[in-house]
Order: sequence, then structure tokens, then C-alpha cells
Amino acid sequence: MIKTVFVSDVGHVRSVNEDSAWAANLEQGYTLGIVADGMGGHQAGDTASRLAVETIVSDLSSLSRGTSFELRKEALRKAMLHANDVVYRRASGSVEMHNMGTTAVVVLMDRKEAIIGHIGDSRVYIYRKGGLTQLTEDHTLVHELVKSGQITEEEATQHPRRNVITRAVGTDAQVTVDLEHILLQDGDVMLLCSDGLSSYVAEHHILQTVGRTGVSLEDRAEQLLKLALDAGGEDNITVVLVEVLTAAGSSVKEWNK
Repeated sequence: MIKTVFVSDVGHVRSVNEDSAWAANLEQGYTLGIVADGMGGHQAGDTASRLAVETIVSDLSSLSRGTSFELRKEALRKAMLHANDVVYRRASGSVEMHNMGTTAVVVLMDRKEAIIGHIGDSRVYIYRKGGLTQLTEDHTLVHELVKSGQITEEEATQHPRRNVITRAVGTDAQVTVDLEHILLQDGDVMLLCSDGLSSYVAEHHILQTVGRTGVSLEDRAEQLLKLALDAGGEDNITVVLVEVLTAAGSSVKEWNK
């Protein structure tokens, strides 16, 4: 059994929530989770993220039961490229929407394995047996500077251009989708989030919250949202949690005592 939940909030500073999200179990036996963080002019960011999510959900909802891993992986890549085309065409046809775009992280999974599609700086983490691991690599200017050794991780958190992303859905006619694959275990929790969470809440606080025992998935998602709001809520905040329940249907085991 797989359980999903998502929450989103405009935060304390922004007037519009440009994030969009979706998470549910599909009829064909797969589970799909998406977070998109839009950007652009007046109303353009929320339009971009909404279009991306709607396109990806529509495309992947048509997957057949029993589709092979390789075909599912290719379907995810094509769905994200289709989203890029939809957003780019809408932006190209409107002065108000010009240059709008969105990040997108997508998890397509069953109880055995997950395929992750990724464009931008929204993130996917996995909580497993008391540890939290980031599974995606930020497509940002500061991350490229860190990788090349020009700045340190600590300097990246304060860099004046830390919000500049190098890859997005809809800003260019062509885009590359990063794809990852991970085998799953009972008790795993996948976290998808916009940078409204990851940029303002320390990773050890995220770990403590996602790994709380005896707490519902809904309450853990709400607590993550509250942590980001308490940290200033300077950006829109979106959280998706997807939990692989044990065979007995119980929640996260007590790994953190």
C-alpha cells in the first residue's frame, strides 16, 4: 500500500501561490507525485505550473497496467517534454505570459521502484531507516559554481544569485529531463518539495519531521509547512509526501529513538 498527501501555502510575503502539486494512486496500480514551482510575470507563474502539472497527470494517467520499467521511464520523459512544449507555446503566444516557466519534479512509482523526472530546483528526498537523502540535483547557477569549486556550500546559501535556475519547463523550446531510478523498501517516505521548504528549513529539521513515529502522513506534511512559515515564509511552500507502507499496513517504523 502507498499513501500520498500534499499541502501548499502562499507564504507570508507573496500575493500569489505560483506552486502547483498533485499526488494520488492511479487506477493502473502506479502512484504519481508532482511539484511544480512557477515563475514569470503577473499570473504567469501559476499558469505555467498548473499547465505542467495538468499535462503530466493527463499523459501518465493513460499508462497501462503492467507497463515495463523502460516504457514507464520513457513515458515520464515524454510527459515532461510535452509539458515543456505546452508551457512554451502558451508563453510564446501571449505578451503577458512571455518568458514564464516552472520547475517540475515528478515521481512515478509502485511498491517496488520509483522513477524520478526532474527539471529545475524543486527537490526529491527519500527518508529511509533514520536517514534523509536528496535524490535530485539542483539546476541552479550556485550549484554549478559549487560543483566547479568556485564557491563553497556555505557560500552558496548566501550567494546573491542563489535563486537563478539554469533549466526550467517552458522557458525554451527544448529542455533536458534528468531521470533517476531507485528501488524502494517498506517504510520509505518520498518527499517532493519546492524551494520554499528546502531553502528555508534545515535538512536535519526536515529529517526529524518526516521520520516522526506515531504521526500521520498528513500531520507530518502540515508540520513541514509550518516550519517553513515559521522560518519567514518568504516564498510559496509546497510539500508532497508519499509513503510506502509495510506489508501489515503500519506507518513508519520507530527508527529514530
